[in-house]
Amino acid sequence: MQPATPYNTDFAPADKLMTPNPALGVVFHWLGGLASGSFYVPFRGVKRWSWETYWLVGGFFSWIIAPWVLGTIMTNDLPAVLRETPRNTIFWCYFWGLLWGLGGLTFGLTMRYLGMSLGMAMVLGYCAAFGTLMPPIFDGVFATSVLGTVSGRVILFGVAVCLGGIACAGKAGMSKEKEMSAAEKQKVIKEFNLKKGVMVATFSGVMSACFSYGLRAGDPIKALTLRHGTTTLWQGLPVLVVVLLGGFTTNCIWCVALNIRNKTGHQYFSGGREPERAPMGWNYFFAALAGTTWYFQFFFYTMGETQMGKYKFSSWTLHMASIIIFSSLWGIGLHEWRGTSARTKMWLTAALVVLVASTVIVGYGNYLGTAAAS
Repeated sequence: MQPATPYNTDFAPADKLMTPNPALGVVFHWLGGLASGSFYVPFRGVKRWSWETYWLVGGFFSWIIAPWVLGTIMTNDLPAVLRETPRNTIFWCYFWGLLWGLGGLTFGLTMRYLGMSLGMAMVLGYCAAFGTLMPPIFDGVFATSVLGTVSGRVILFGVAVCLGGIACAGKAGMSKEKEMSAAEKQKVIKEFNLKKGVMVATFSGVMSACFSYGLRAGDPIKALTLRHGTTTLWQGLPVLVVVLLGGFTTNCIWCVALNIRNKTGHQYFSGGREPERAPMGWNYFFAALAGTTWYFQFFFYTMGETQMGKYKFSSWTLHMASIIIFSSLWGIGLHEWRGTSARTKMWLTAALVVLVASTVIVGYGNYLGTAAAS
């Protein structure tokens, strides 16, 4: 069975195809951003577990349980589809998932060397740019379909606006850090190192963008699941099973290594002794809730991607912008910006406005592309 060609829908049954709806796609990406920006909140309920323990428990739900359960429910013949998938396709989806896992793990080092604001701005900036622009460049359609069309140029402008919004968010965070006391700064970025931080942020951002490549490499899987009768809206779910397995592999190895080094492996099975006993039931519940919430970011991402027409690569920009929007709103709701200056709040407001504008611009560019194709 031959893999599907880029953006080719000839393989899909006629009754399974749908007309792209970019406005609905933007809404789906906002929902994905809400899930991503919210997933860490349940982890606040985990008590007396080390990071590596609750991260791996949550990750088991994120990368194994949720993809298989929802993939089985929402698509047809998931095991058969994966068995019929060419091994080369499975390899590349899994490989990009592995590299994406490395990006996630080094994200923490970026925070250590640059601080939350500057580190996050650099990582997400790299991730947005590479994850959005490299797929059409690899496919050889960047010059013709992006630069060569009005709709493509509008989308490219939206990507630039998104990067501007990320820069504003970074500026707001840096302004906030300047207003912190010396003791608070020492706690947040006690190992500040600009040279190391830039190198690690570059690595983390580029590797994190590999998730986009993994989804792109999974187009033949989408073709197969459509042939098995899955509707277009859910065609990306089987791809997540493979890509997230790669991410699970990387994170599992790292967390188990930390469990061994820090002697925390017992936390999976025993709450310890009173009065420091961990609430095992609640810990598993909150970790599972966090992990499942994390998965829904890509559950909605794959849905949004189906609505973006031939410019589905722009979904990555919408995803990055939505994550920052909703994580910032959570920060406001949890009073993380309380007591900051008017200047800092102005930068934060500007970031939110610019990022929302970027999603509207990218959505409009997709609408122009859809209208031109109809």
